[in-house]
Amino acid sequence: MENMSIIENIKKPYLIKFNSIGAPAIGYISVAEQQCEIPFDIKRVYWTYFTPERIERGGHANIEKELVLVAVAGSIIIETETITRKKETFQLNKPNIGLYIPSLCWHKMKYTHNAVQMVVASNHYSENDYIRDYSIFLEKANV
Repeated sequence: MENMSIIENIKKPYLIKFNSIGAPAIGYISVAEQQCEIPFDIKRVYWTYFTPERIERGGHANIEKELVLVAVAGSIIIETETITRKKETFQLNKPNIGLYIPSLCWHKMKYTHNAVQMVVASNHYSENDYIRDYSIFLEKANV
């Protein structure tokens, strides 16, 4: 019964639509604020760019860190898997759409060469927060 309550409390990846303020003639602005559109306190923001299309990034889960990914340019395909083994594929190709990645969610990403990905994170970088071995992630999935 205890395992069932753990499973019920597992967060799932989901898309976030940020407001687009503006018009085609003048351009747009989108805003993301912590505890509003971003469902956590922001500790770190970083971005990736010029990733060759043959490269797959990610291939890990975070133990505690939560993320929101945004393709501010180009297109990104993200494959996710929760510890309940639910797999989903998302495509980010609009700068006003983000993807929430909860902790304990395996994810990997493929980019178009012109993709610029902004990542908003709930924690500072710590190598100890990463599960980089898929078999260890699967062991955690057997809660």
